[in-house]
Amino acid sequence: MRLSQYFLPILKENPREAEIVSHRLMLRAGMIRQQAAGSFSWLPLGKRVLDKICNIIREEQNRAGALEILMPTIQSADLWIESGRYNDYGAEMLRIEDRHERAMLFGPTNEEMVTDIFRAYVKSYKDLPLNLYHIQWKFRDEVRPRFGVMRSREFLMKDAYSFDLDYEGARAAYNRMFVAYLRTFTRMGLQAIPMRADTGPIGGDLSHEFIILADTGESQVFCHSDFLALPIPDAATDFGDDDAIAGIVKRWTTPYAATDEMHDEAAWQDVPDAKRLSARGIEVGHIFHFGDKYSKPLGASVTGPDGKEHDVSMGSYGIGPSRLIAAIIEASHDENGIVWPESVAPFDVALINMKPGDADCDRVCAEIETVLTASGKDVLHDDTDQRAGAKFATADLIGLPWQVVVGPRGIAAGEVELKNRKSGARETIAIADIAKRFGGGA
Repeated sequence: MRLSQYFLPILKENPREAEIVSHRLMLRAGMIRQQAAGSFSWLPLGKRVLDKICNIIREEQNRAGALEILMPTIQSADLWIESGRYNDYGAEMLRIEDRHERAMLFGPTNEEMVTDIFRAYVKSYKDLPLNLYHIQWKFRDEVRPRFGVMRSREFLMKDAYSFDLDYEGARAAYNRMFVAYLRTFTRMGLQAIPMRADTGPIGGDLSHEFIILADTGESQVFCHSDFLALPIPDAATDFGDDDAIAGIVKRWTTPYAATDEMHDEAAWQDVPDAKRLSARGIEVGHIFHFGDKYSKPLGASVTGPDGKEHDVSMGSYGIGPSRLIAAIIEASHDENGIVWPESVAPFDVALINMKPGDADCDRVCAEIETVLTASGKDVLHDDTDQRAGAKFATADLIGLPWQVVVGPRGIAAGEVELKNRKSGARETIAIADIAKRFGGGA
């Protein structure tokens, strides 16, 4: 992609309304534009990151056996009245009427709707277990939306919902999602720590928030430092082996870990001083078992092997892709801008032409762009007539993992400069070795 043909509205100054780093950098890097309080348009650069994050989430949900669907953003109030939540949800629900004066709402979540889908089609335990997920825009009328996409009113959510005959089946489903979440966040370059969360009136121990450590985190977290060295389940993980999956979950829930809301000072004192890690954290995912909270009032039951009707045991599993982008930036940035993990970067390489219009520079840049693209790399080719300092500032701000700098002096020596955005390390390599350097040549 040629930058001269791309829509990248860079801001040179820090926006006044941006209170935290991620909001400031997303606005400055031309990723989003605020349209109203807590509502944003996603511009091309931001949309590319959002898509990459969603693709990773989708791949790991599919790997764990979940099936993707898509539910409407606008829901009928009837289902919420039936479940008993319509009047209880509060002012965050945006209630509306259609032209026939039917009560509708802009969905803040989808438990009722997915349970309605389930009860319409699934009647026997033989069709279980089942896990349905979707990635859809939600709306919650926050009284004070702030921090950009970290706490917005309109946001993108991945919601998965599991259905099982009984608690044991629900626990197995919960464990599969637990492991899928570990893999998901690791693939995004994040180290997420599962921390026990409040289960409310449901009780039990099946509720965890996945927290990444960041200096600008929203809450204080406390955990055993052994979490930082636990092995992440690899791509060969067998999600059909419930015992193996349960073993992974046990390893990841044995050391102490809690947010400030769930912190147990007595248990914390049992952690050796050298192993205590207290830091700020940002929630990036939440998984939760809620049993028959929705299946019972909505009549979502199946015939069991005993011939009797059983209200199915359910769980929900959420990740906010739009919020996750802000969390990644909070955890990965420097004074010059964003530092994207390679797996979610909008482009892999910033190709910087130091002298556009020069025949040799133009030719070599075109050749490198072709070679890198053939190697499977997404390239943003800066062919603009900006000064060198502005080009470097833009490349650092938008945070692409690699910068390839092409100038007349280097071409004369048959070389280009390669910069790693994360480490800042620079090296000079032969033009002929570009393909090899990025895994596309012999």
